[in-house]
Amino acid sequence: MDIRVEVVQEAGPELVDAFGRLLPQLSSTAAPLDRAAVERLVACDANTLLVARTPEAIVGTLVLVLLPLPSGLRARIEDVVVDGAARGHGVAALLTDEALRIARKAGARTIDLTSRPDRTAANRLYERAGFRRRESTVYRFEG
Repeated sequence: MDIRVEVVQEAGPELVDAFGRLLPQLSSTAAPLDRAAVERLVACDANTLLVARTPEAIVGTLVLVLLPLPSGLRARIEDVVVDGAARGHGVAALLTDEALRIARKAGARTIDLTSRPDRTAANRLYERAGFRRRESTVYRFEG
């Protein structure tokens, strides 16, 4: 499979359509993104939106968030999703490798991500990429 990873510079109709197709594969509760929401995502200075594409379509996305904190520059990888038809072809690994490269180049002290335990293939990929499980208590406030 011919796949290239790109940093998104603008939110066009192809990207909006791709999120419409991909987000439901990531989360059944994710709200659909309209053009304005995708434009905000791309325009946010903290975000680097990566897409994986074949000659035919966008087949994966990843958001790298760079957070300048008092303790140093931190990075988070969020919302990694690969189209079901493209899974098993190294798409997520290409996206993750590029995110790690960008974060390191920016000087990030740490790069974190979370993944549900039932996503066994994704968790194996992250461990192969060098991520280690961290003992932590995650709190979430939904308001």
